[in-house]
This record gives sequence, structure tokens and C-alpha cells, in this order.
Amino acid sequence: MKPLYLLLGLLALNAGGAEASKPFTAEDMVTMKRVASPALSPDGKTVAYMLRTTDLEADKGTYDIYTVDTIDAESTPQQITTDPASDTSPKWSADGKYLYFLSSRSGSNQLWRHPVQSGDVEQVSDLPVSIGTYKLSPKGNTLVFSASVYPECDTLECSKNKSEAASNSKQEGKLYDKIFVRHWDHWLDGTQSRLFSAELSDKPFTDATALSHSLNGNVPSSPFGGDEEYTISPDGKKVIFTLRIADNKEPISTNFDLYEVSISGGKVKNLTKENLAWDTQPVFSPDGKKLAWLAMERPGFEADRRQLKIRDLKSGKTENVTKDWDRSFYGFQFSHDGNQVFLYGNHIGKNVIWSYDLATKKKQQLTDNGYVSAFNVGQNKIVYQYDDLNQPADLFVMNLDGSNKRQLTAVNQEVMSELEFGDYEQFSFKGWKDETVYGYIVKPVDFDEDKTYPLAFLIHGGPQGSFGDHFHYRWNPQTYAGQGFVAVMIDFHGSTGYGQDFTDSITGDWGGKPLEDLQKGMAYIESNYDFVDTDNACALGASYGGYMINWIAGNWTEQFKCLVNHDGIFDNRMMYYSTEELWFVEWENGGTYFDKPENFEKFNPVHYVKNWKTPMLVVQGSKDYRVPETQSLATFTALQRQNIPSQLLIFENENHWVLKPNNSIQWHQVVNNWLHQWLNEE
Repeated sequence: MKPLYLLLGLLALNAGGAEASKPFTAEDMVTMKRVASPALSPDGKTVAYMLRTTDLEADKGTYDIYTVDTIDAESTPQQITTDPASDTSPKWSADGKYLYFLSSRSGSNQLWRHPVQSGDVEQVSDLPVSIGTYKLSPKGNTLVFSASVYPECDTLECSKNKSEAASNSKQEGKLYDKIFVRHWDHWLDGTQSRLFSAELSDKPFTDATALSHSLNGNVPSSPFGGDEEYTISPDGKKVIFTLRIADNKEPISTNFDLYEVSISGGKVKNLTKENLAWDTQPVFSPDGKKLAWLAMERPGFEADRRQLKIRDLKSGKTENVTKDWDRSFYGFQFSHDGNQVFLYGNHIGKNVIWSYDLATKKKQQLTDNGYVSAFNVGQNKIVYQYDDLNQPADLFVMNLDGSNKRQLTAVNQEVMSELEFGDYEQFSFKGWKDETVYGYIVKPVDFDEDKTYPLAFLIHGGPQGSFGDHFHYRWNPQTYAGQGFVAVMIDFHGSTGYGQDFTDSITGDWGGKPLEDLQKGMAYIESNYDFVDTDNACALGASYGGYMINWIAGNWTEQFKCLVNHDGIFDNRMMYYSTEELWFVEWENGGTYFDKPENFEKFNPVHYVKNWKTPMLVVQGSKDYRVPETQSLATFTALQRQNIPSQLLIFENENHWVLKPNNSIQWHQVVNNWLHQWLNEE
């Protein structure tokens, strides 16, 4: 099989006959079409998916539903929805006769469906509130969905009325008596995401049965949870969901439990109360005799290893089937016969799919390169979403054993035929304590081996994250390669995909092992890549990467000609007292600030401001409540008061990430201008 990026390149060349003609830019990245949410039809012949198209004039993405044949290699994708409103979350009915989706075309987010035979869309729900997520029962007669409501309301109409009254009120104050008061990018307004069920019929349903209302908490979880956090039993009678109790301990707790409730409502039962850590993503086996889910072991640690547990529902016996497998998984699915489980997660700078035979305990890695961000298992095939450092995401199909991989979509075929990307490779070196550390290097476009190039040194966030073989839509090294820079990314100690001990090693040592890895990685680049001018370099990072930029400014002062700090921590003390998810900072520092101040101060960038001298660009989103904007304001003040060349770029309506298309373009323009200002170019 040819490399996937070559397959896409051949598709483009065959279509237009044109060679790559211009370097990849941030504008290209922002305006590329994006596939998501692949859903395989029950007969395995068709996959539905969501396609985002960017509207720069409206400054947003628009979403439509498409389908593509999985068998006929000559088939082309078919657009199913064309309404100007956003159509998202495609799902097939159990009999394959309908393709359901969410749409805002009626003025709120409601459920619609596309009859495969007639082609005319039909409205399925007409609720007073918007639907957030949904799942169809295996029997096809019932829907389970989530919606944001006021817990004190007995009806959905009550929640609608309270929301309208709050919007129209001239009193703007919000009164709180416990934390959280804000989360990620919004102030809490008294609503919660709750779970409901409704019977499906030929007429739109207008009301629903509450399922999770006896518990105080959000389903799905805030801010990133989705429909993977609840499931319906094969017989359509039970619903299992995950929830964390929203009491005054919520900001310091990662204790999500699995709860069982009848699909018609009633008493709720806690299935995992013995585990005080995270239990999530419940999935029934196809025969309904087993329940599987992902579980962590250590309370308070959000980056603990996610392991697969399977419970025999008759005997109650629970087995941790991946306890001896040192990887953490993002998600999983059963094979249709229930004999295998397919899992995906980080693995040495990639994101791959594995199969695991439940009887023999044998595992097989099915994909080798790039980044798999979603997949769907059929009777005899797997459809998956794949990207890598040289290509944006598309859909692919393969057999259950990983053979016969084939590309299904090429949603950016036309624009890709005109673009040039930098070649890349993975490398490794001896980092802290001579342990192996991995990284990637991306060459500039129009690379000339006789030239030397300036360096963009990218540092990932998390800190338990990874900059790997992934086409990222915010931190994409190819945007720097397109500007004529070499881009380097190093997965320092604390990164994911290299075993849990490697991930754990950063806790309590934010400025220690990771900095040593970055320094040794730079030395490796200098010794092994003659075309990189390591004395002509700029370091860039966000979140923990932004923290590391501040740490570098005070503790690695001679290496870089410029720095870029996006949403980075300046003062660990005030970070503790102003961030929202306290479990994170308490785990990373071994307790609270008032009990363990020395842990917070050990690697606190604020103590090394007097050493700063490197020009720095500071970027911040005002709606970032994870790393509040005072951290960046303090960074900029420290720079300005010491007369260090510096700039501050503020996005008043962005959060921890820059998401609006035009803001993303501006972000890259400002960052690139900063690099060009300070780095020498031939």
C-alpha cells in the first residue's frame, strides 16, 4: 500500500494534472473542508459524515451531511442536506431506512431525518429547548438525548420560559454560593445538561421523559463530553450514563460514575461507586450480556491511564482487560460478534487503532502512521477518519484485520493539488536520565540541502499531550514550513503515548525533566540536521507550552531570538486561585497552595522575571477561564517594565483556543510577522 499522503497526491494530480504550486499557509488551513462524525450504515454499504465548510464572510463554519459508498471505489460523495443552517451528528436508524441528524433550521437545534428512499427531510422533534446530543435505541423506536435545562423545572417549557426571562432581564448580576462559578469559557447560569428519552412516531415529539434528573450533574459532562458518555442496551430497555455530582467538591473531583436507569425513567442505580476515579464511555456488548467502559484508577488525576473494563452483567464479575497494556485509550467499539474490541489512542507520536481478541488476549495494531480521530466498526469493515502532517482529515476504510486500506473521500482534493508541504520525519534521542524521547522535524517547502534555515521550536500543551503526526487546525507545523522555517516538535517527559510512567513523570516537575528534554532535543537537532540554524530560533507554545515559554525566558536565556507565549502561566500562585478545574493544579502540585506552597513556587516563572531578556509575543483569549487573562497581562507588564521588545495580542471573544476563522488567520499573521521580525533569513 502506498503512503496515504501519496494516495491523496495522486488523486489530486489525476484530477487536475497540476503540480503543487504554492506553500501551505494559515489561510489554506483555516478554509479547508473538515470531515467528522463518520457513521456506517447497518448494511455497511454507505458511510454518512459531517462536512464543515468555512464561511469567512460570516466568520464561522457551516455544516452539512454527506454520504459515500464504501464498496464502489468509483463512487463520489453525495450531499444529503443543503439548508443554510447547520446540520450535524448523522446517525442511521437500525433498519437503515432513515438517516437522522441535528439541525438548527427551525430556529433551535432539533432532530430531523432523511428517508433514504424519498430524499425529503422530515422534522422529528419540536421541543421548547435545543437538543445537544442524541442516540437512537437499537430497536429504533426510542430516542435518548441531552438538553440544557434548569434543574428546578419540571417541564421543558419551564426551562424555555426561564431562559427567555433571564435574557430579557435588566439585572445582570450572578450570585453564587459554591464553585464552579465559571468553566472553560462561560459563567455558569444555573442550567445543566440533562438526559431525556422520547418515543419516535410519524409526528414530531414535543415532550420527553427525564432520565437523570434525580442526580445533580451534567450529562454529557462539561465542557467536552458528547454522546459517547451514554448508551442504550440492545433490548432498548436500559440507559447507562456517566455523571459527576455537581456539589461543592466538583472542582476538585474526577469521580465520574456510571449510572443505570430505565429508558422510561425511574430509579437510578450507581454501577461503579467503588471506584472514586473516572468511569466513562459505557458500551454494551452486542448480545447485551456485558457492559464495557473506560476507567481510571487514581482520583483527582485527569491524565491517568484510561483502561478497558468489562463486566459480566449476570455474575457481576468485572475484568480490567488492558491492565497489562501500557497505553491509554480514547475510545473503543465491539466487533459485531462481540469477540473483539477495537480501541484507539496515542502511540509513540501517532494516534492508532488496535484490535483486541477477548478470548486469546492478543492485540494487533491496525494503523501505523498519522492520527485516527474517529472510527466506526461494521460487520466486516472499519471506516475511520485519518490525517497526518502532510494531509488534512479524510475518511478511509479497511478490513477488520487492517488489510485493504482505501481512501473514501478527498474533500480538499482541489486545493491540495495546488499546495506544497514540507517533508517530515520522526526522530528520537536520549533525554532526561538517558530515556528515549521522540520528536518530529518538518522541513521548509522548496527545501534546499545546501541552505540553512531558521527554526520554529513548537512546545505542546497539556502538559499531558502530544505534538505528533497530526494535521492540527490550530498548531500546524506546516504553516511554519510554508513560511520558510524548519519546525521541530518534541514530546518531552509528560507526553502521552509512551507509557503511563512517562506521562506521570512531569507531575511536580514542570520546569525540570521537560526543560532538559527540550534542551537535549535542541542539541540533537544541532548535531544531526546541518540545515537547521539552531542559533536562529524562536520557541512557541500555548497553555503548558506557554508556561514553558515563560520558564525558558528565565532559565534558558541564551538559546532563542524570540518567544511566542499563548495563554501561558506567569504565576503559579494566582493560577491556583483563579483557574476553575482545581483538581488539575492540585494533582500537579501535590495539594492546595495553602498546604503546599513550596510545590507551587519551585517552578514558578514569576521568580525568574529578572532574567528575562528575549523578545516575546504574548497572546490571550479573554474568555479563557482555564488560564485567566491576568496571567498574560502580568507577563506583558513584566516585559514592558523591563523594556524587553514585546507585543500583546488579545482576543476578547476567544477562549483557551482561537476558533473563529478570521481570528485564526490574524493569529497566524501576527505570529509569523513576529518570527520574520526576529529571525534572520537568507
